[in-house]
Amino acid sequence: MSKLTKNQQRYLSDFSLLFVAAVWGGGFVAVKDALNTLTPMFLMAIRFVMAAAILYLFLFKWIGKLTKEDFKKGSVVGVILFLAFSAQTIGLQYTTASKQGFLTATYVVMVPLLSWVIYRKAPGFKAFVGSVITILGIGLISFHGNSSFSLNLGDSLTLLCALLFAAHIISIEFFAKDMNVFKLAFLQIAVAAVLFVITAFIVEPIPEPLSARAWFAIVYLAIFSTFLCFTVQTVAQKYTTSSHASIILSLESVFAAIFGVLLLKEHMSPMMLVGCGLIFSAILIVELNFKKKPKAQIAESGGAE
Repeated sequence: MSKLTKNQQRYLSDFSLLFVAAVWGGGFVAVKDALNTLTPMFLMAIRFVMAAAILYLFLFKWIGKLTKEDFKKGSVVGVILFLAFSAQTIGLQYTTASKQGFLTATYVVMVPLLSWVIYRKAPGFKAFVGSVITILGIGLISFHGNSSFSLNLGDSLTLLCALLFAAHIISIEFFAKDMNVFKLAFLQIAVAAVLFVITAFIVEPIPEPLSARAWFAIVYLAIFSTFLCFTVQTVAQKYTTSSHASIILSLESVFAAIFGVLLLKEHMSPMMLVGCGLIFSAILIVELNFKKKPKAQIAESGGAE
């Protein structure tokens, strides 16, 4: 990409991140389908072991020699990734793929708030507005038409996973400053894989032989949702800002809803659609810059944004 102009790099980066969002949106459906025949921890164990092996096989030249310091940093990110996917996968047993897609996307609102706690730097007014709108959206999604609001176990675990994914984004931002991004990508997946394997054998029974459909879902998750997406995301974010990248990646919630309705025949009530719309609006409010550029600055950038 170094031979491309800055605009071309940015456009290619945006397209790559949009591809990641679409694949991750389909991942909600794949996980939901695989959970019909496989327990959560064994599903994640097989997924991450395959992804780690494939990633190292294709990128070992870029990964290079791993140091003790690399393992320390990669382990922190890997543990957070393990906890996030554990909450997400278990939660999906008790909620729909489309609903989880939108609830997971609340990590975009949580990132600035979590950064405030960690770095003691207050987020802007937009973050607070986005948080309030997100809470309203979650309330509408949880409304079942019987004059009561409730979050089931799956919804609660999904919100926990969103918080953990926010922590994951911040941890990558922190460690990637002085670490080979390919090493970080490999180690986080490898550490998560080890933790999933250990947990699976401790808390779940050995799975029965899997169907071809279940293996298709697992291969999709391992190759596309994990190996390919993490690699593409890492490279693409070199050519764009984290805020710009996160708003594109948050579109996974839209793809999850679309795929959930089309492939799993899931139903979304009008109230849920309004709630999803509010959450998506909150993401836009938090991530998009509504301030107009000064004319001089627009002229310097060639008028492109």
